[in-house]
Amino acid sequence: MDLSIGTPVDDTPPALSTALAASGNAPGYPTALGTADLRTAAAEWLHRRLGVRLADPLGADPSVIPTIGSKELVALLPTMLGLRAAGTVLVPEVAYPTYEVGAVLAGLAVQRTDTPPDDAAGVVLVWLNSPGNPHGRVLGDQQLREWVAWGRAHGVPVVSDECYVALGWDVAPRSLLHPEVAGDDHSGLLAVHSLSKQSNAAGYRAGLLSGDPALVRQVWEVRRHLGLLVPTPVQAAMAVGLADDAHIDTQRERYRARRDRLMAAVRGAGARIDHSEAGLYLWVTRDEDCWATIDWLAGLGIVAAPGSFYGPAGARHVRMALTATDERIAAAAERLAG
Repeated sequence: MDLSIGTPVDDTPPALSTALAASGNAPGYPTALGTADLRTAAAEWLHRRLGVRLADPLGADPSVIPTIGSKELVALLPTMLGLRAAGTVLVPEVAYPTYEVGAVLAGLAVQRTDTPPDDAAGVVLVWLNSPGNPHGRVLGDQQLREWVAWGRAHGVPVVSDECYVALGWDVAPRSLLHPEVAGDDHSGLLAVHSLSKQSNAAGYRAGLLSGDPALVRQVWEVRRHLGLLVPTPVQAAMAVGLADDAHIDTQRERYRARRDRLMAAVRGAGARIDHSEAGLYLWVTRDEDCWATIDWLAGLGIVAAPGSFYGPAGARHVRMALTATDERIAAAAERLAG
């Protein structure tokens, strides 16, 4: 039972694949800015699902653009913002490794922290991740506001990776761009979203960047010259997917059922689950080195991800993914039950 990698296994919704096929005759180059249909659908999705109002998504200074999934954006954002060779990027204590990869590619240093530091000297970018990968931790409104205030006070862009924002379980995740957090404008702020998990479309490489039009424009200008263009058929599928709430809600309930079953089995086996209030993972510990827990699970035929992959603070946890079929989740639960 491979619960180590968070890759979707359920079918891509027919509405997306139909839209993809219908737009297959695409002889011209796609637009880096994104089609009007896609940008409109993205803005409406952000408002409808997350309560975020973008500044003129169809204007000359874009407030939302498509990306080739979210990972390439995370890895290249410091470079695309012109942050090279000097400075420090702040990332969460326990974090998706690509935040650090992006800093290294740009020749920047990395500092791990979950709170705004007293000393802002040399800091050029802040990454937040809520809901978090790997631990499913959700930042509250006050925590988000503190980062917004800190970033604006020091002139440092704050970027929130919100790829799991549609998958809140114990709490409802809030976007960094929500007016209760950001106020009436998005200056200095960016948010990253993806259709990979909510629409089972990881193979489409369909993501979004939204927020401060000045920052979005800077990223867009670089992307268009690098040829980082989301294919036209994928943009058509994205527009359809973002306009359809039903398939998102259906997939959410699939994950809820898998989470409930696996969570009960993990606890029944004597392990503890920390955070995990949102997202697609259980952050599991037996209060031992993560590799000892990996060995225990391997003895049951279950593969998980060692928490040390995500930073030193994760060394006593493992990450177990909900992205497996119902049959595999049930099999894992049975093994855990002994």
